[in-house]
Amino acid sequence: MAKMITIGITGGAGFIGFSLANYLSKKKNNKIIIIDNLIRSNKTKKIIETKGNIKFYKTNIKNQNQLIKNLKYCDIVIHLAAINGTENFYTIPDEIIDVSSKGIINVVEACKRNNIQKLLIASSSEVYNNPIVIPTDEKVPLIIPDVMNPRFSYSGGKIFSELYSIHYASIYIKDVIIFRPHNVYGPDMGTKHVIPEFILKFLKQNQNKKNILIVKGDGNQIRSFIYIDDFLRAIDLLLKKGKTGIYNIGNNKPVKIIELINIIASKMDVSFSLKKISKPRGDILKRIPNIKKIKKIGFKNKLSLSKGLDKTISWYKKNYNKIKKNNELL
Repeated sequence: MAKMITIGITGGAGFIGFSLANYLSKKKNNKIIIIDNLIRSNKTKKIIETKGNIKFYKTNIKNQNQLIKNLKYCDIVIHLAAINGTENFYTIPDEIIDVSSKGIINVVEACKRNNIQKLLIASSSEVYNNPIVIPTDEKVPLIIPDVMNPRFSYSGGKIFSELYSIHYASIYIKDVIIFRPHNVYGPDMGTKHVIPEFILKFLKQNQNKKNILIVKGDGNQIRSFIYIDDFLRAIDLLLKKGKTGIYNIGNNKPVKIIELINIIASKMDVSFSLKKISKPRGDILKRIPNIKKIKKIGFKNKLSLSKGLDKTISWYKKNYNKIKKNNELL
């Protein structure tokens, strides 16, 4: 009989964390431990009602003793807990860097105390800032261009997490795997990310017959997006085949933000006029990952942006009234 594997997921109530918990829980012999304080989750009810081979602990990542206790019987830890969202970078940089720095220290200590020998750590594409090489591989220098700009509280915290993991955690933990997600999207990802923002604004404005869309900058910023199902398969591959080091996870097909808006508008059959406002200080112009490294262990994007948007738009249409009722609209 195969041994039961217990996987702890910090930040397990977030969009990625909860999706990952459910994905891994469906695999035979997996037991999942979700760690989250639920402060920023819109899935509180779903988390509390979770049953079967998923267990939930309401724990603040900054509480080291509680974290050590809750992860006691884990074989693997996936550390996702963080405060993200571009708006938050500018408004609560103190909380962002506090959670990032104390979070990684406490997670590593919990692994040490409980002799957990596999740790996966979520970094971010933000660590590249405006990268000097496009597409950007894992060896491109990480940049904080202005320590006085609060935006870089998030990327700075992630850079610290990487340094701490590589130069400290790896002394005590056999497998320390860092992954850098690039714009993961999909159904039920909240309201404060670029794709659901546009979808919800179109739904809201279409009802009011005032289709004026505000965009920060000129809309020519270039990104790439990976659908949640593809991202989950990438994490699964890292659990099976990943080695100590750093991996980009994303899609290497670029799209301009204005193109993204037009695709969403076309799919939702709405017309709009664009109102451009000044972009925030430190805005990123172009970011596309080089994903050759994770491809070498078998990764391949299966869902196109078009099909992923179809699924995402459909979910937000079905749940629009619920989101509106819960006062989650921007």
